[in-house]
Amino acid sequence: MSVIPVRARIQKDRLRIARLDSCLRRNDGIVIDAQCLSLANFPSNPYNTGYKGKRVMKYIVHYGAMQLLGVFTHTDLVLRYGSRVIVKTPRGQEVGIVRSEATPEVLEKLDAGFIEDRILRTMTDNDEAEYRKLKCIEREKLESCRLIVQEMGIAMELVRVEHIFGGERIVIYYTADGRIDFRELVKVFAAEFQTRIEMRQINVREGLKLLSCIGDCGREVCCGSFLRETPVVTIKMAKQQRVTLDPAKISGHCGRLKCCLRYEIECYPDKPKKNKPSPSPKEE
Repeated sequence: MSVIPVRARIQKDRLRIARLDSCLRRNDGIVIDAQCLSLANFPSNPYNTGYKGKRVMKYIVHYGAMQLLGVFTHTDLVLRYGSRVIVKTPRGQEVGIVRSEATPEVLEKLDAGFIEDRILRTMTDNDEAEYRKLKCIEREKLESCRLIVQEMGIAMELVRVEHIFGGERIVIYYTADGRIDFRELVKVFAAEFQTRIEMRQINVREGLKLLSCIGDCGREVCCGSFLRETPVVTIKMAKQQRVTLDPAKISGHCGRLKCCLRYEIECYPDKPKKNKPSPSPKEE
């Protein structure tokens, strides 16, 4: 993980700053020399500055067990892809991973409803140790929660317990048939863990996303790696692609149709064309 203060970079490389200013004068803020550094890396850029001339950096960060995406800002820090940071979200302080800069092109591809907040800091060695400790505690709390649910006789299956990094709350993910009155259960959990409890019901596909299983292709399942929303997959898609209709081969670990059946569906026509025999020439 590498974090480079922008001001330190400017002080260490005055020659490139001089060339950058030359490019700025020649083309009104557009760098036309390939060897010049991008204006986006410096707070001296008059078109992209924040409070008191500081460069406001925006990043796309994914956070939480459900791999939510958000736009988070920080001043005077340049973060690389994969940098682990502590971000502020409506749920509290959480661990996030930087995915890209929040350029206008990237923001257009984001779904509506994403949150915007700030990056508090990059993860330190103490943060990493605390994060690993919380992961071990989550597994212990999951077993405790399952015992409590079994004792209370509630028809629900617990999938995962997520402990927010800042300790603001514990999120318990579960699957169930229909709605469940868990008010008494939440009181028991709150008394057991001495913190705020949030119960979140998920479907079967989302439950598999939290488990991060390995698919038949030998890689991590799509819903656990890069898919943000569970796609709609129908048996018609399998028929259009002329794949086997054996449920054991076209179903994923969740028991539903595999998400990958949707990836190439646009390449197949709705109704496959049948090759008609060419007409024989008429005899004169």
